[in-house]
Amino acid sequence: MENFEISVAVDNENQHFVVRDYMHHDETHCKYEVFKDGQFVGSFEPDHHKILHICQNPGVVPEAVLHLICDQLESYHI
Repeated sequence: MENFEISVAVDNENQHFVVRDYMHHDETHCKYEVFKDGQFVGSFEPDHHKILHICQNPGVVPEAVLHLICDQLESYHI
């Protein structure tokens, strides 16, 4: 498991998130978990084309923000 930080612009303000990457994940756990200020905000799972999809959404942030996070993660080509 590896953690790294990302930022996304939401309403002209940068919001910072910590991403937990389960590099050796199996199909029982989402590949990426995202946290803001220590609170779980969502997780993502790549499909067989390596396109990320929301795996869990507890409703802490709007779904549109999760899509911005997803886009940012995909831009890293991970």
